[in-house]
Amino acid sequence: MFDPAQLRTFLTVAQTLSFTQAAHRLGLRQSTVSQHVRKLEEAAGRRLFARDTHGVELTEDGEAMLGFARTIWEANERAAGFFTGTRLRGRLRFGASEDFVLTRLPEILEGFRHAHPEVDLELTVELSGTLHELLAAGRLDLVLAKRRPEGPAGRLVWRDRLVWVGSDRLRLDPHRPVPLVVFPPPAVTRARALERLEEDGRAWRITCTSGSLNGLVAAARAGLGVMAHTLGMIPPGLVRMAPRTGLPELGGVDFVLLHGRRATAARGPAEALADAVLAGGDRLQLP
Repeated sequence: MFDPAQLRTFLTVAQTLSFTQAAHRLGLRQSTVSQHVRKLEEAAGRRLFARDTHGVELTEDGEAMLGFARTIWEANERAAGFFTGTRLRGRLRFGASEDFVLTRLPEILEGFRHAHPEVDLELTVELSGTLHELLAAGRLDLVLAKRRPEGPAGRLVWRDRLVWVGSDRLRLDPHRPVPLVVFPPPAVTRARALERLEEDGRAWRITCTSGSLNGLVAAARAGLGVMAHTLGMIPPGLVRMAPRTGLPELGGVDFVLLHGRRATAARGPAEALADAVLAGGDRLQLP
């Protein structure tokens, strides 16, 4: 039998690709995290992570373990909640970034509503920058969004890279401005794309602006330009632009959970939803 505590540690390492970050999130020592992973690998009889000086990656067996680990851990949490008799109530205002429109976030929210039917969940889908502003204004209780360099650290859900994506038929002319498909301000990806192009000395022009991810994807599929997007969530119909395009590197991006500052009745539901998002973080990336 697999230990639920070890499975939770495994899920956290898989999402953050860092033993250090996993230890920080779980409130454990890094040695304890390593011990949990080692014991789980011994129980499975398979190597789940490939580790070297450059970082941590899931093995094929680790990828297979993801689904099993999440199912077992969530079942254990539901059983514990049922028999302890804890019932959460109240209004919870949750904000999620546009990035998650095409992911399996609805499955996480459905599971949360099933587990906590007396919580009145209100969902706001907006740009990460806008969600940060709404949270600061006290209009949201919990936010799942990209971390801003100048913003609070939040609780890391996972770490990824920003890359340039576009239609596989798009050909960029190195002698002409880079055509851009972007979110409006204060989008984090927009700011990063423009900043890196400016640093690289590349001219650019905006060919499409939309506050909807679906709108941007449609424009990119039509070949109107390239867009900065998370590597783990590249929408169907778009591809990562090849290095030969000469576009500058965009760097990493952290997706974090941020709580409202005020102590309200939503604190309990917000903590429960945050735990559900952290446990199901691998669902927030596209296959």
